[in-house]
Amino acid sequence: MIKRQIGNSDLHASIVGLGCMSLMSNRECEYLVNYAVDMGINYFDTADLYDYGDNERVLGNSLRGKRNEIILATKVGNKWNKEKEGWSWDPRKSYIKQAVKESLQRLQTDYIDLYQLHGGTIDDPIDETIEAFEELVQEGWIRYYGISSIRPNVIKEYVKKSQIISVMLQHSMLDRRPEDDIMPLLADKEISVITRGPIAKGLLSEAFISKLTNDGYLSYSYKELAHILPQLQKFAHEHSYRLEELALHYCLGNTPTATVVPGARTLEQLQNNLSSLQKPVLSAELLLQLKEILKKDTYTTHL
Repeated sequence: MIKRQIGNSDLHASIVGLGCMSLMSNRECEYLVNYAVDMGINYFDTADLYDYGDNERVLGNSLRGKRNEIILATKVGNKWNKEKEGWSWDPRKSYIKQAVKESLQRLQTDYIDLYQLHGGTIDDPIDETIEAFEELVQEGWIRYYGISSIRPNVIKEYVKKSQIISVMLQHSMLDRRPEDDIMPLLADKEISVITRGPIAKGLLSEAFISKLTNDGYLSYSYKELAHILPQLQKFAHEHSYRLEELALHYCLGNTPTATVVPGARTLEQLQNNLSSLQKPVLSAELLLQLKEILKKDTYTTHL
């Protein structure tokens, strides 16, 4: 498995990771995690928000005996209410330093490789939040920290003020918003992108017809998707890719992406993600041809 360095850290992630949000049961999770590790995946992403923290618990159970082989990434900042009917946002230092210990217990580990702020607004006490992460590094509870956000104004504040090594961004052929503004900034500062949503809720897969809805996707209407998705599928097949393989390679072809983290709940989905590794990287020429087909959206809020 090809690995790429995350930022300027000593973490080297497999270029395809595993997004664990949809893994629910211990048996299901253990089987897929074992298979993923055997196939060379070393980057596993979860969050304390997922399934009220149980996602961390089942992942921790599944990773027993493999801790030294993997990069464990989780997230913090969203706090479930007592009834577990909703959550609130809490970026305060006191909460982060409490939440990390609960995540460590659920994950059955002494440290987290990459601890990420799970969101953020420009009105947060950003200096206090950064101080919490810096203290956790110094205390040895986490090795590095990053942020998961699609808010340019928040990302820029963390780039300016903190030692983040990565930004988890939603990015795909159908969501090119980060490409003009955020990704060049991160590349210049040697901060890596960790890509979520590369398959765009299944729209960038061979099963895209079953995923189409009248709601469309972001700025794409149903009509636009019905037009462009067959085009992308044809482009993929002409160059010996399946559509999901093309989707992953598109993201990997954009600097400074370190790893793409598609979710998988079944062995077939995981195998489809892994099959992309058997295909060549996209040439600069093919990447340019793709971008000429695709819509060029930019962020319009939180600038």
